[in-house]
Amino acid sequence: MADSARDRGTTRRAGPGRRELADAVRRLVAASVTTGAGAEDLGRVTALVDGAVRLLEEAAPPTPSPGPGPGPGPGPGPGPGPDPGPVDGGDASTDGRGRVATLNADNMQEAMAFDVVIGSCNPVALPVAIEFDGPRAIGHATYSETFEGAPGWVHGAVLAGAFDVVLTAANVIAGAAGPTRSLTLRYLRPTTINRPLVYEAEVTAVDGRRIRSRGRIVQDGVVTVEAEGEFVNLDPAAIEAMHRRNDAAAGGGPPSGAPGRE
Repeated sequence: MADSARDRGTTRRAGPGRRELADAVRRLVAASVTTGAGAEDLGRVTALVDGAVRLLEEAAPPTPSPGPGPGPGPGPGPGPGPDPGPVDGGDASTDGRGRVATLNADNMQEAMAFDVVIGSCNPVALPVAIEFDGPRAIGHATYSETFEGAPGWVHGAVLAGAFDVVLTAANVIAGAAGPTRSLTLRYLRPTTINRPLVYEAEVTAVDGRRIRSRGRIVQDGVVTVEAEGEFVNLDPAAIEAMHRRNDAAAGGGPPSGAPGRE
């Protein structure tokens, strides 16, 4: 890779080529699930993919040495998900690593470019596009065979993962967001693959450090799944403190010459 020496060791960024690569990998995953190619053709494809992987690995940054884990998160719920990493340029306020400091309706999907559920630069992300409609968060998706559970149906775990983010989007609209404490789903009927569906979510209560939200999936005019979530309400300063602990645990810190976050 011509620029691997230059790129080696740099922080990942959602810049030129990253989304295109993720899209190509998504197509590869989908094709690998649906193809009827024989063993000989599959062997040739495997060799091509293996060569592409080696090129990307040559430009991979060094793996940081393991450090002490981050401090405990607030309450008994899990801590925040992985740092979404730096994002493209824009008007959003960023810290020294390029992260969007505070999520809002304008920057949520941009800030979460590497998110495992909605990240445009993450090839395993789900095909969910989120929009903000007043107090509601709306998610649009059509799941292919890549996300199949029982034949013809979307796997329940896939739907649950998307609900976690769509409910969080509703929390962001309400100005109260933080890590998930609990998520409960009721599967009313199968959700089918290759048919459009809509997630709808809204906040039902904000009680101190607890946020409660609910949502549903509508497909072909029928509700297939209902969800309820409880989240920890964190202020931006607490979220930034968690980022600092995670950076310290990984041996990181603001890049040379970049402003700190103190």
